[in-house]
Amino acid sequence: MTGGGLGEFELIRRYFARAGARPGAGSTILGIGDDAAVLRLPAGHDLVAAVDTIVAGRHFLRGSDPRSIGHRALAVNLSDLAAMGAIPAWATLALTLPAADPDWLEGFAAGFFDLAREHGVELVGGDTTAGPLAISVQILGAVPAGEGLRRSGARPGDLIAVTGTLGDAGAGLEVARSPQRAHDAHARALLRHYEFPAPRVAFGRAVRGIASAAMDVSDGLAGDLAKLAAASGVAAAVDVERLPLSAALRATASPDQALDQALGGGDDYELVLAVAPAAASRLAAAAAGTATPVTVIGEFLAGEGVRWTRGGRSYVPARGGFDHFAGASTQFTD
Repeated sequence: MTGGGLGEFELIRRYFARAGARPGAGSTILGIGDDAAVLRLPAGHDLVAAVDTIVAGRHFLRGSDPRSIGHRALAVNLSDLAAMGAIPAWATLALTLPAADPDWLEGFAAGFFDLAREHGVELVGGDTTAGPLAISVQILGAVPAGEGLRRSGARPGDLIAVTGTLGDAGAGLEVARSPQRAHDAHARALLRHYEFPAPRVAFGRAVRGIASAAMDVSDGLAGDLAKLAAASGVAAAVDVERLPLSAALRATASPDQALDQALGGGDDYELVLAVAPAAASRLAAAAAGTATPVTVIGEFLAGEGVRWTRGGRSYVPARGGFDHFAGASTQFTD
């Protein structure tokens, strides 16, 4: 990025101190412009908070579309609230920039605020500083008291279900790294899934009281399902041939490559759920009501760990999911 001659306060005024959608939960008493925001939750609700950081060269390629970066910076947080069944309301943004480039900032802000308006999120504060490109977003939302979904509720006999399709974002990253591959509709669809993920916020709210546990699939199903099972003190058994794979992924990858992406690619921002068999019809109704594809891929059992099978035989995923400090599966340098 190149310098645009913008000072910090002008940068904030021009690109971020704008009117957005009114929050979907609670009310804003004081937003951008003071030392801190003052917010009010509706009566009878719990506060739900999440924060994520995305870093150039780690979570997105240098030179990526700034609109996509803005979208993804908020989407990763919205996915966390979706997994809790929460209603998003407010966000704060900490933006570290090599320079204040007006064109980059315009694209970034457009991507961020387009998604914010879609989900009723109001930006109420943050910080800007000079340095290597990194974006941190904190999101705040509300859930009726005691009704938030957690990772720890799965029980033996519960079904394992996932939303959407898996592996598209990981494959889309490969397209982003080699733009010449985006020569057909399938490759472009995968790239779109990576650059502009759609968090399952409405579905997360719809399955409160139906799912016994939930978690977002951001680091790859292989790693995330193991975390959910461990939090619940149960084992999981999955037939990988039941994993939902998109037509685009099947058309551009071999069966083994597609499974590798679905299990370890990361960045899908789908949800994995535990649901009692008796609640399966209610799950289907929630899926239909929110136009969310849902696929049952296995079940939870007594014990620990995750047991993968393929064609009736034991299967070992090629990757165990994304880990920043232990050979992260989708780490890249550029």
